[in-house]
Amino acid sequence: MLCLPLKALLENTLGVLKESFFAFALAGLFPPFACPMDKLVIKGGARLHGEVEISGAKNAALPIMVASLLTSGESVIKRVPDLADVKTMGKLLENLGAAFHYESGTAMIRTERINKHTAPYELVKTMRASVLVIGPLLARTGRAKVSLPGGCAIGARPINLHLMGLKKMGAEITLEEGYVVARAKRLRGAVIYFDIPTVTGTENLMMAASLAAGTTIIENAAKEPEVIDLANALNTMGAKVRGAGESTVEIVGVDSLRPLSYCVIPDRVETGTFMTIAGITGGDILIKNCRAEHNDALITKLKEAGIITGQENSTTVRLKGPRRPSGHDIKTMPYPGFPTDMQAQFMALMSIATGTSIIRETIFENRFMHVAELKRMGADIDIEGSTATVRGVSKLKGADVMATDLRASASLIVAGLVAEGKTTIHRLYHLDRGYERIDEKLRGLGAAVERLRDGR
Repeated sequence: MLCLPLKALLENTLGVLKESFFAFALAGLFPPFACPMDKLVIKGGARLHGEVEISGAKNAALPIMVASLLTSGESVIKRVPDLADVKTMGKLLENLGAAFHYESGTAMIRTERINKHTAPYELVKTMRASVLVIGPLLARTGRAKVSLPGGCAIGARPINLHLMGLKKMGAEITLEEGYVVARAKRLRGAVIYFDIPTVTGTENLMMAASLAAGTTIIENAAKEPEVIDLANALNTMGAKVRGAGESTVEIVGVDSLRPLSYCVIPDRVETGTFMTIAGITGGDILIKNCRAEHNDALITKLKEAGIITGQENSTTVRLKGPRRPSGHDIKTMPYPGFPTDMQAQFMALMSIATGTSIIRETIFENRFMHVAELKRMGADIDIEGSTATVRGVSKLKGADVMATDLRASASLIVAGLVAEGKTTIHRLYHLDRGYERIDEKLRGLGAAVERLRDGR
């Protein structure tokens, strides 16, 4: 029988561990009750070559899936990647009363019975894109109750601009026990100016405005290809959206929309990731079913680093990596600038480049968490505020590393493919949120990659 002091100590320790577990879970550092987890084992050094096909864009598919809430009937969305985030969005739609079915890259969503209006914390905390349901629910049903997203591993991403826009459109919005509660008989058109471009904010208000009375103008709108894709999808439903991809977007509200029938654009971040993989391994990779023009800023930097790029046709690009790339500076910016979602992968590439590279992150304040893991592999990187100084080394060495977010996990793959020896990447669930079958695709290019359960 334990003496009281020891028993109290153990109980206190268990309490601290329990609190820490859930604190980390809420921060997105690991998912509660997700054991055992997968890990990726890479034996680096192979020069990758061959063809790879790019999947549909997660960041386009998710808002287009949400757009199905704007109408009644069956929407069919093709080229939807098989990802954890897609499954989560499907669960959220089902929670609202929709019928969701996914098969072979096609999402089928029936929305005749949208009989709930609450997006619970349990779903929203795992995927910030869940906040996109606010606009469509409010526009169609007149009410929405959506949990605040909470913490994010790569920094704060508040939804205040979403709510500001909805208020200007006539919504009554209150905060109740961690939930945004929005009500409106019918939204009305308004002129909305964003202090900073916001992708999800632009998307949320575009969807809401599609069923609003009158015309909505969004100024300083986000210009990303995913915003354009959502606008195109809305227009196939009968919406009247003009100017998507430009600073000013105009939406003329209509009384009703028809169900979706749409094919999602290719994923530009997956495309860019394979571009950096070609560069770091000295490979020769043909990337198919992509839109190279969506990666113009990245391609410019890759060319400066000595990577040969060639456009085969409108959907195919070929990349040949040098023996060793040369160092170059980047600064992340809203589209069409250098994408923050490619910063970590480019840093991995620069870690073995000749010379010194300066990488400035201007979008998210905590997006250098991969640096510590790259340094475990021998990278020479210093951080001061939002700037990383990367002094290229001649080689990296394999190590046990841990993914801290989606793009960080991709950067560790990029580094692991060129590192000497074996690299083991833990917390692979981050990767599965945004890359469809990446281990299979890498093996198809000649990489020695194996997915295992942690503990093996």
